[in-house]
Amino acid sequence: MEPIINYLFQIGFSISIFILISLGLAVIFGMMRVINLAQGEFLMLGAYFCTLCTQSGISLWISIILAAIAVGVFGIIVERLLIQWLYGRIVDTLLATWGLSLLLVGGITTIFGPQSESIASPLGNISLGNIFIPAYGLFMIAASIAILTLVYALWRHTRYGLIVRTTMQNPKTASTLGINQSLVYMLTFGFGCMLTGLAGAILVPIVGAYPTLGLVYIAKSFVTVISGGSLPLFGTITASSLFGTIDGFVATISTSVIGEITVLFVAIFLLRILPLGITGRMTRGV
Repeated sequence: MEPIINYLFQIGFSISIFILISLGLAVIFGMMRVINLAQGEFLMLGAYFCTLCTQSGISLWISIILAAIAVGVFGIIVERLLIQWLYGRIVDTLLATWGLSLLLVGGITTIFGPQSESIASPLGNISLGNIFIPAYGLFMIAASIAILTLVYALWRHTRYGLIVRTTMQNPKTASTLGINQSLVYMLTFGFGCMLTGLAGAILVPIVGAYPTLGLVYIAKSFVTVISGGSLPLFGTITASSLFGTIDGFVATISTSVIGEITVLFVAIFLLRILPLGITGRMTRGV
């Protein structure tokens, strides 16, 4: 029984990480079709901001919320100063966001140094027989489910979600309806950045904050969103569940490195047999 509980926890924990790091990119890349190579750095900024707030004496839970808001505001500034001029220009967007990525990594390294900043993981452990499960890991699982549910509800059951989907899918119709497309793009990009900053803040007690933190997770998030296909949220759910289950199980019986390698090979095979991703066929009515 105890090994089963351990397997289930590791799988759930791994799925939660895939969901957290991919949701923001599902909005920015999956919905807006903006290839943001600085996405990992937004996650890193969330981790650093949460760390600074916590070290200043602010509660970790409040710090997580403040970090998400701060990164969201920063994302809006980036969209207004940089991204809004590059919509539809893929190569220019790649170069610009790559430069932004280098700038952020260099700036953080200059300010804080290359060493890792850490926060003590709260809540302690829960004892189940001979195994100890970190309570913060259970919080991450619950938080990822809650955030995913709220984002899905926002996108599918609110007027704002309808406006965003209309604007992204059919700009001409949105323009005819009098929708301010520039405002929608700005808020949507900021929302995606906020989700990524929130992920970084939630992860920081587990992984710490360091300048190259984004590089660790950016490939995973892109692989997850691309494998999910053309329905960003549903695709992210399915791909995160698949990759998280594989990574959690393999990492438990072997090592985390082998788990990540296995996920990569599965993703390559998946895209070979499903070039449009897991949800690609749904949008084609097949």
